[in-house]
Amino acid sequence: MRALGVIGRILIGAGVVILLFAAYQVWGTSLQEAHTQTALRHTFVSDAKSNQLELALSQATAQDKLPTGPPAVAPTTIAPAEGQPVGDLRIPKIGINQIMVEGTNTQDLRKGPGHYTGTPLPGQSGNASVAGHRTTYGHPFYNLDGVVVGDPVVITTVQGVFVYDTVKSEVVSPNDNSVLKDTSGHMLTLTTCNPRFSASSRLVVVAQLAHTKLFRGVAAANPTAKAPAPQTAQPTSGALGGASDGQVLTAVLWGIVVCGVGALVLLMAYFFRRQRWAIWGAGTVGVVVLLYFFFGAVTPLLPASL
Repeated sequence: MRALGVIGRILIGAGVVILLFAAYQVWGTSLQEAHTQTALRHTFVSDAKSNQLELALSQATAQDKLPTGPPAVAPTTIAPAEGQPVGDLRIPKIGINQIMVEGTNTQDLRKGPGHYTGTPLPGQSGNASVAGHRTTYGHPFYNLDGVVVGDPVVITTVQGVFVYDTVKSEVVSPNDNSVLKDTSGHMLTLTTCNPRFSASSRLVVVAQLAHTKLFRGVAAANPTAKAPAPQTAQPTSGALGGASDGQVLTAVLWGIVVCGVGALVLLMAYFFRRQRWAIWGAGTVGVVVLLYFFFGAVTPLLPASL
């Protein structure tokens, strides 16, 4: 009977750890993304050093102050380095206000929505494509299914403010790369996993450039010039996380530390029974803190998902 009791406690403890890990994936990763977003926004504005940019960002959610007129196209420029800010993405309909970064690998998407490397930058000619998480790391595209035809998507870059009007929303296979193909128009494609908490398919929202406000000093692109063909952009949804041996070792070491501290708390509570409630309280707090770092080390070992 004693053995059954021990096994029961172990199973209960394992269940609690699994529940805590699920909570970490939803809320813990969101705290990390929020901290990263704050740093990215500061970097984006300070690097641009433009009063035009700061004013545009302060007005980006005001519908009566959105730029009007024909959609002038921004000239083609070199994309920022991977992981660096690309621009400010806002979708008023669903409350999105995020800084996009360059790249869509695992580390990039943990910072915020990622611009598919090799596709045109927002505001430029062609099919600018952006991916974002739907359930973890701030889940910026959690309500992307709420975007319908006609809803505006406002993107502000160092070149100007670009307003896209949504033209369609569809669900495709997670391996369907055709949605990222270049186009002769001025389009924006947003992708995320579908349904929520799964990557069995991909939700795609397509929008067309409708209004533009180029900043002073940025000349519109020649309308007759052909945009350069983008490199092949491979979506990351469903891809493996690509954990290195070092990451595996780090996760194992954190696991050993958690188990060691947990065992120490149990022993101390057993031998010092008069103080066991104080030991349980302090020990629980310590183990939870260690679990936070353990979960952070385990997460990179999981398959990547949007």
